[in-house]
Amino acid sequence: MTPFGSRARAIARACAVPLLLVAIALIVAGCFPAAQQPGGSAAPTPSASVQVALHPAPPGADPVSLLAFLFTPIFQAMFILLVGVYHVLNEAGVPGAIGFAIIALTLAVRSVLIPLFRKQLVSQRRMQMLQPEMGEIRRRFKGDGMKIRLAQQELMKERGVSAASGCLPVLLQLPLLFIIYSVIQNGLTNFNPTAMLTVAGVQLVPLDCPTTPPPGAVVDPCIDTNVPWLFGLDVSLPETTLVIIGFGLSLLAVASALMQLVQSRMMLAPPDPTNDDPNLRIQRQMMLFLPLISVFYGGILPAGLFIYWIVATLFSIIQQYLIVGWGGMFPLFGWTPGFARDHSPRFPVAMPPPPDPSKRPAPSASVVPTKRATSADKTIRPRERGRQGRRGRRR
Repeated sequence: MTPFGSRARAIARACAVPLLLVAIALIVAGCFPAAQQPGGSAAPTPSASVQVALHPAPPGADPVSLLAFLFTPIFQAMFILLVGVYHVLNEAGVPGAIGFAIIALTLAVRSVLIPLFRKQLVSQRRMQMLQPEMGEIRRRFKGDGMKIRLAQQELMKERGVSAASGCLPVLLQLPLLFIIYSVIQNGLTNFNPTAMLTVAGVQLVPLDCPTTPPPGAVVDPCIDTNVPWLFGLDVSLPETTLVIIGFGLSLLAVASALMQLVQSRMMLAPPDPTNDDPNLRIQRQMMLFLPLISVFYGGILPAGLFIYWIVATLFSIIQQYLIVGWGGMFPLFGWTPGFARDHSPRFPVAMPPPPDPSKRPAPSASVVPTKRATSADKTIRPRERGRQGRRGRRR
């Protein structure tokens, strides 16, 4: 990865986390307005207080309503899959069926996205393999940033490596988090979400829910959101295990941060003592710091969202292990276990061979270094020698 790409990726990850809550607020505000209670406050409310049936978002003229309308089919597909698994397990008498349903939904989503994330891993691994040649270019054109960028771009184009191919999965993760959040926050807490289970007038999942609650009565959600095998956790509400100075600490958020930390270290190249690139050190520091930010959202976001996050991260760790191996995971505090030494991944990434020199295109004129003497001859006007008059100089 180029220094510019490293900084861009670090900045993108740093900006993505604060934008998460902002985008969630925008989507939730316009996604399902019929499911919201008029005059509700920003404080967490019990799931039993929702008294309006859930319906698909209609198209609107404002951007938020239009975005909600466009996201509704994806929401509906995920919600149907989630409730379908829940219904089957609940009918079979499985305790905490909604927890297993969230896990099944996560595995289904990540299985569909395997080719996309594999392309990202291959692209990042090839960028790491190009680092020695990138370093040689930086040494050759030291002090000339324009020539460095142009030469590195030509090298990447020559090897068939694209830095942009790794951006799409990163951008795709945010909309998926928004949709999963809406599914858990709005779908699982509603007393009658059957409209979201109906396609072309056919209810795909036979969920028995009350159609009209009595006036003023408190009706429980149609879906049981408690998970006994997670100590009676309610996946529709934030999970707070410990409160420290007004800050809620969630064990699920801590586990999610640790999993993201492992995933981030595995994506780094193995440490090289001879490489003193400051950008690489900054990238490693950001990889250690950014996963810890999710701990601060543990007392705000629903616990079901962290179940999705943990399972998705575990899925990514397994996928990375098969393609790039342990990466920069070890040494950990100076310790490298025996199973990580000389480990070869199951599906290693191969760098495309360089093209035949005879077929290689001519380099750009801006990249080819020019001799200073030749450049000076073109820019300095020749001086005429001879006796110059002094007229006009005296006043």
